[in-house]
Formats: sequence, structure tokens, C-alpha cells
Amino acid sequence: MIPLDPLPNLIDQVYARILEAISDRTLQPGQRIRQNELADKLGVSRQPVSHALHLLHRQGLVAESGKRGFEVTQLDPSRIRQLYEVRGAIDALAARLAAERAGTDAAGRARLDAALAAGRNIDRNTSLADLISLDVDFHRAIYQLAGNPVIEETIAPQWPHMRRSMATVLSELDYRGSAWAEHANIAKHILAGEAKAAERAALAHAQTAGRMTEERLRATDEAAA
Repeated sequence: MIPLDPLPNLIDQVYARILEAISDRTLQPGQRIRQNELADKLGVSRQPVSHALHLLHRQGLVAESGKRGFEVTQLDPSRIRQLYEVRGAIDALAARLAAERAGTDAAGRARLDAALAAGRNIDRNTSLADLISLDVDFHRAIYQLAGNPVIEETIAPQWPHMRRSMATVLSELDYRGSAWAEHANIAKHILAGEAKAAERAALAHAQTAGRMTEERLRATDEAAA
């Protein structure tokens, strides 16, 4: 991990950097986090690391381990399935609303076009962290085009958990292309103003991602048993 600049929002920066490391598996599930070592890697004092870890603990991304220590939590397959059930409903709503507004929101259309174009440029050398960020950017573009800020406000607390789940399937080379093919299909219906088709495509995409993630996690658990 790259050392951080000593800016006023140092805790936020440390939090973001640790979250990225958890999401892209630089910090593996079950891995013990040594605060002094992490502070050295980031080029900061121990205090902002401690504050950031307590924020991550409240979100369920790290758990207490030993005396004043933490470790990265494991991904729970059942919890991931539940998360994607809710996300499917939200994404379907967002896609339908976005399609209804696509004809009148030029800036929103441009954001969605740009997010899709960026995702189409991925290849087998694209880092996992970049793959996750591009995926998040695409879905956020849909939420913004939907014109209902409550959608993004509702989903925002779950993004850290979804970023971790994305890593599970995006680490598979075969799924990267199919995921963006599904994104392209969703965007096509939204930009054409086809609300019902956009809604169905977004729901199907979330269901596929949720099913694949749950199956991959369960297989990993069984192999480790």
C-alpha cells in the first residue's frame, strides 16, 4: 500500500485505504491486522489507524481479535445472498426510473455512457481494485440518473460489503467480460427509455452476481473444512 499524504482528513484516507485492501484481498479474510505494521506501511502514526479500524469494526468488516487487536471478518454466504436480494430490488427500481428520465437528463446519460465505456476497456491485466471501482461507478451512474437520492443513500452503507463480494466473482477472468456484457444490456435499455426491460435486466444481473458469489463462497468454505 502507498504511503499517504498528511492531510487534515487523515482518518478518512486511512479508512479508505484499509477498506480497499480488504475489498481487493490485500488483507485476506481472517488475517490479523497489526496496527503498528499497518501504520508503518501507510506512513502515518498509529492513532488514525486505530480510529479507522474502529469505524470498520462498526461496519462489521473487521472483528476484535486478542488484546486490542483486529482481524478481517469472513464473508458469510447467507448474508451475501440476503444482501443481493435487497440490492436486486433496489437496482431494478433504479434502472426503471433511470430509463424514464434518460430522455430528459443529458448529464445523467453522459455519466452512464462514460461509466460503460470505461468498463469496456478492461482486460486481463486490469487490477482487482480497478475492476471493483469501475463496477461501482457504473451502478452509481444508474442511481444518479434515476433521480431519487434515497436510492443511493440506502445502498451506500452496503457498498463496503458489496465491494468485498464483487472481488469474489471479479477475480474470475471469465466473469469479467460477461459482467460488462450484462452492464451493456442494462445501459442499452435505459438509454432507449425501455423502463420494463431495464428493470428486468438489472434484476437479473443482481441475481446472477448474488448466486455466483454465494456458490463461490460456499465452495471455498467446503474446501477449507
